[in-house]
Amino acid sequence: MPSDQHPTGTTAGRVLRNPRIWVLPTVVVGVVSLLLSLIYMGGILNPRSDLHRMPIGLVNADRGATVTGQRVNLGAQITADIKAAPDPREQVSWRVLDAAEARDGLASGKLYGVLEVPQDFSASVAALDATGERAAGRPTMTVFTNPSAGSLGASLATSIAQQAAHTASKQLGRSLTDRLQDQGGQVTSAERLLLADPVSVEVKVGHPVGAHSGLGLSAFYYTLLLVLVGFLGGNVISNSVDVGLGYAASEIGPLRRQRPTVPISRTQTFMVTCAMSVVLSLLTSSLILLASVVILGMDAFHIPLLWLFSVCASATVGVGVQALNAAFGGIGQLVSMFVFIALSLPSSGATIPLQALPDFYRVLSYFEPMRQLTDGVRSILYFDARADAGLTRAWTMMGIGLVAALLFGFAMTSYYDRKGLHRVVPEPADHPTPVG
Repeated sequence: MPSDQHPTGTTAGRVLRNPRIWVLPTVVVGVVSLLLSLIYMGGILNPRSDLHRMPIGLVNADRGATVTGQRVNLGAQITADIKAAPDPREQVSWRVLDAAEARDGLASGKLYGVLEVPQDFSASVAALDATGERAAGRPTMTVFTNPSAGSLGASLATSIAQQAAHTASKQLGRSLTDRLQDQGGQVTSAERLLLADPVSVEVKVGHPVGAHSGLGLSAFYYTLLLVLVGFLGGNVISNSVDVGLGYAASEIGPLRRQRPTVPISRTQTFMVTCAMSVVLSLLTSSLILLASVVILGMDAFHIPLLWLFSVCASATVGVGVQALNAAFGGIGQLVSMFVFIALSLPSSGATIPLQALPDFYRVLSYFEPMRQLTDGVRSILYFDARADAGLTRAWTMMGIGLVAALLFGFAMTSYYDRKGLHRVVPEPADHPTPVG
């Protein structure tokens, strides 16, 4: 029966006046707050300035025409000028392709956009030599966007391609004006205004996403769910196993229960938590798929493959969390939070393209799990599960990550067991020392 007597001992005020009680939480909370601020804000503040070699396709489909008495292919001239334009910071990587290669680049996510010179471009320019209906035959260049590669990436690529097209248009206009004047033609004010920027730029979607794809962000949020469930599930499993084996107390409201300690090695405990993470990933991944696709109607194809990939992704994250918890103990949750969440999110390339991130995050993207998993989910959802759209890399890196987590976890727990560093629950002291 509950005792009618209230426990006596150290008061809250006495505890709070003890400087030692403040040291550890102050240091940990302060350092974590500073690091999280630097990590998250450092990757997003100036993506245009951090831009490095963003791949954009450059297509010349122009068939050429006779302009002022000469047979020319102005499309070839313009694309050559755009590619050769000064770019001291190497912000853009122009890829000169034919139309089929450009479509394939968009469909595989290798290009963020394409700038295309159409077949009748030179003919349209030649029409500017005629008087009267000049505006009706105005030459046009087309920018094809790729929202499947991310809305911000598509926006940056569109802006870059439009700027390049307008620069080329002004250069062409000056050339045409000079040529007409050299031939003794009279250029009226209206014609001079038209020739100042003779080329119009049309923007079209090159590789569309579905209406229920979050404007190309559904892959990121779906991947985030897989990582969060794996991370949180791994920690819940780890704590629950400790409670079940008697190495931690169970507290629910005012109720506290301490089970008898079960003698078990660290290695065996690690095996238990890993097995539970793998088994429960079947449940969590199925529920994520059910909620996202069936209940909310997210656009998704290759459902069986998406489910299998989700299970493997969540299980891999869960096993990684168990390895870090087994190796670092009480601070394992904090370490795994930085590995799977804090460092992983800004280096994923899901919201901000990898090419628009600072160098530090681009290095992280080679091995941080969020980037690998996002590429796999994006390939399944947007790129018809193409292997070269990131799916092969995702499977490969996931396998490497799983093996690395198991090797690390077993190596650390085996080492602790050999050294006799067993998990022992100390008996409560008969006369505890006051905190104050």
